[in-house]
Amino acid sequence: MSLSLSRRQALLAGAAAALAATPAKAAPFISHRPPVEARRFASPAVEALIKRVKAKVADPELAWLFENCFPNTLDTTVFLGEAGGKPDAFVITGDIDCMWLRDSSAQVWPYLPLAAKAPELRTLFRGVIGRQARCILIDPYANAYMHDPTARTNLKWSQQDVTEMRPGVGERKWEVDSLCYPIRLAHGYWRATRDPAPFDTEWRRAMAVVVRTFREQQRKTGPGPYSFQRPSTLATETLMLEGKGAPTRKVGLIHSMFRPSDDACVYPFLIPSNLFAAASLRQLAELATEVLNDTAFAADCVAFADEVTAALQAHGLTRDADGQPVWAFEVDGFGNAAFMDDANAPGLLSLAYLGCVPHDDPVFRRTARLAWSERNPYFFKGAAAEGVGGPHAGLDLIWPMSIIMRALNALADGDDATVLASLRTLKATHAGTGFMHEAFHKDDPTKFTRDWFAWANTLFGELIVEIADRRPALLARPLDPTA
Repeated sequence: MSLSLSRRQALLAGAAAALAATPAKAAPFISHRPPVEARRFASPAVEALIKRVKAKVADPELAWLFENCFPNTLDTTVFLGEAGGKPDAFVITGDIDCMWLRDSSAQVWPYLPLAAKAPELRTLFRGVIGRQARCILIDPYANAYMHDPTARTNLKWSQQDVTEMRPGVGERKWEVDSLCYPIRLAHGYWRATRDPAPFDTEWRRAMAVVVRTFREQQRKTGPGPYSFQRPSTLATETLMLEGKGAPTRKVGLIHSMFRPSDDACVYPFLIPSNLFAAASLRQLAELATEVLNDTAFAADCVAFADEVTAALQAHGLTRDADGQPVWAFEVDGFGNAAFMDDANAPGLLSLAYLGCVPHDDPVFRRTARLAWSERNPYFFKGAAAEGVGGPHAGLDLIWPMSIIMRALNALADGDDATVLASLRTLKATHAGTGFMHEAFHKDDPTKFTRDWFAWANTLFGELIVEIADRRPALLARPLDPTA
């Protein structure tokens, strides 16, 4: 999420001071979950899964981390209500009291496999999908929204933004992935439950707005309606050229003014987000056919996805040192490309996880290897860990999310050594807090940002569940820190 420089510094300093004043908790490990009566959302299905998975985890600290992290979204970030007689679920990110379309989708995603047999989770997903549709109808160019759809933003860093700030909008940074994640969630829910309840007239209208917005941001006939400027000393917080961003050649790709980190793009064709958009359009076509019975809309989505895919093949690739093709991070359509990765998803490491590319695709495999190397200027290696960060948190700060994503890729590859190495790193870098963070210093994990970041917590839980289901032997013995 967008953090001002002073906020980032305060989080680092505050966390370090608190840890210096608080001795590390000794074993046995005591749950850091809120008391039962203080939890925001209760799911017997999730509690049963926690119990089942914990029984497979021999390492007591890893089991403790899992129990703290996996239910963190439900325990602390869900505000359940009703809207128009239907479930409504507002899901905050953690320490920022707004709902991001990306984060809210990712936070509840790991609970999807339980939804078919858990009525309480179906209510939650219906509420999230419905709220996301209403947010999109407020403003598809926003990335964050207020709980009260009539309220003005309470985010101090958004107060002076030069853009069209509507009631209900918390922040208005245009990010392609913000409109992809609600499609991924809706598609995943449909595949898991075959429940048509969320897909009402309002949701149909929102999906039409998504496709319209993607087409506007191809900018084939003009710059489109969106612009954004912010008074800031940080270049990543605003856009050049009167808020329209850097120039591009219009090649069929979709402009994304900001990355999933909420940092401004250097080149507006963000390749991971365009790959995500193509995959999301195909998922939307499937929903249009199976749920909406709208074959014309489905055909339009498929044709759009085909166009973006062709443009990606023509303009989205660069070369590694051996001359082999890899995905670029950003391009401008003129032939200029940037190679790096950012720990947020979608990024290059997360393309297979999000279903944007096949996991065994050789271009993806080369790209992921290159992203986890010094060829990526935001790959950091220090005394405590190695991993990917990004400009959002700053240099030398590694995001646990990147380590988790690498472990998920390794799990799909059958690379047990990398999975175990990732678990050891995650266990060694939570700084005694029992939770994942946004980022920590490569040499000193007690210097970290965001002690309440629900997405990272739930993603860590998802990793443990996946290992327990697919490679339980990896959890059957305590982790050796010297291995």
